[in-house]
Amino acid sequence: MNYSFFFKLFLTGLCFTALGIYSIQSGFLDITDDIRRLLPPGTGLLQFSKQRVYNHNIGPFPSKNRSSCSCKGYSLNAQNVPVDELEDLQRRRSEEYRQYQLRMGTKMESLILAQPNSPLQYPIQGFVVEPLAKSVIPGLALHAQKRRLYKVTLSVKKGVLSVEDVLDGDQVEGQGQSSLTISSSSHTHLNDLLSRVTYTGTIYRVKTKDLVNFSFENYEAIFPIVIKRSSVPVLYDPGTDINSQVTITTKTFLRYDELNILINSIRQFYPQIKIIIADDSLEPQNVTGYNLEHYIMPPAQGWFAGRNLAISQVTTKYILWVDDDYMFNNNTRIESFVEIMEKVPELDVVGGAVGRNQFFFHLQYEEGDEEEGGCLRRLHGRKNQPVPGFDGCFFVDGVVNYFLARTDAVRRVGFDPFLKRVAHTEFFLDGLGDLLVASCKGLSVDHQKKRRQGNYRRFRFPGRADGRNKLARHYFKNYLKCIRY
Repeated sequence: MNYSFFFKLFLTGLCFTALGIYSIQSGFLDITDDIRRLLPPGTGLLQFSKQRVYNHNIGPFPSKNRSSCSCKGYSLNAQNVPVDELEDLQRRRSEEYRQYQLRMGTKMESLILAQPNSPLQYPIQGFVVEPLAKSVIPGLALHAQKRRLYKVTLSVKKGVLSVEDVLDGDQVEGQGQSSLTISSSSHTHLNDLLSRVTYTGTIYRVKTKDLVNFSFENYEAIFPIVIKRSSVPVLYDPGTDINSQVTITTKTFLRYDELNILINSIRQFYPQIKIIIADDSLEPQNVTGYNLEHYIMPPAQGWFAGRNLAISQVTTKYILWVDDDYMFNNNTRIESFVEIMEKVPELDVVGGAVGRNQFFFHLQYEEGDEEEGGCLRRLHGRKNQPVPGFDGCFFVDGVVNYFLARTDAVRRVGFDPFLKRVAHTEFFLDGLGDLLVASCKGLSVDHQKKRRQGNYRRFRFPGRADGRNKLARHYFKNYLKCIRY
């Protein structure tokens, strides 16, 4: 038997099969009608045509399909706004939200698809340029089969494109414009020209993004250029010991007995560490001590205003926040807080426990649609994920009023001075998506025994009007349709 003949026949059939598949996928051969006649009625048809494969829209699309979120079981925040003020407030709210999206770059987030089997090569991420500066676009190339002419087009919206060192005879159209076309009969020459394409931004922004459309025949690609002003590092010298790393901060109001107990307990374990006190008592008393700063505020300015004042005076890398009625004990180990933060530098806040109460929570947030706003719910005791390498530590969204935090991170978020009495979750709400927070077991401080504080309690607990005003504040400031604590 002549096996050589059969082997040659097999190879010939294989070649014709491959040629047929290539012709169908490339669009040179359209067998759609033939297949339709052979298949039973109603059978789905796989489309091979070139038009179907390559001419679909690749974007950019919105990165999120935002829809209205449910407030079932919640009260609407808008109900806490006076009826005669609501319409005007909603108009201002919508305009402020539009400006917020532009300022924070949320409109820059877009979904871009990549075509299959594309011959275009381009940078998919990591191309960052300074505003108004000229930069070569790295990695541009075309990988295509032999053609009589190769022609590519690039276009942008916030800048201009050019090819460096263009010679006579180079086919480049649109030099220094937003759309650039490059042609050549030589594949190698075309890629040489592409390697010299530059982008220059024409709009000055500290941080924005442009999209480049890159096309060849029926192939198209879109890739981003990040336009960003370089930032100067702001570092804190940690020094050599805990006293140069951490400042203890607190806010006091009408509770000098408790405050002095706190200070004495701190000095028992940390005799040299700096303590900063913000005080908005009605009749301030003198508080003195070694390495202690006592700042007197106008009366009854409130909880968050005092926090802002205390944090503004910190010069160390970390702050340890405590309430004025806490008391240090043998488990109040600031060094353990610092150890965790130093080994996980992405962390911004680490919380402990007050007595046996290791309070923490998760914030469940839905953006909602752009007209109504979002929905937020606080879930007590909900953890996100364990912190690697630290047993008993979990990533969460908020912690108790006993935490170590990076000074620059706390200042970045800040405390809303509108909230004078009951406010804690609101700091973590404002920092959601910005602060990385953890809660850890074994790091505790004691809570002093409660005393009779008639005058203090009158200020401490708000009336219904305060609660309504806070919800109305969330409606505007945080663009929340509803919130549930």
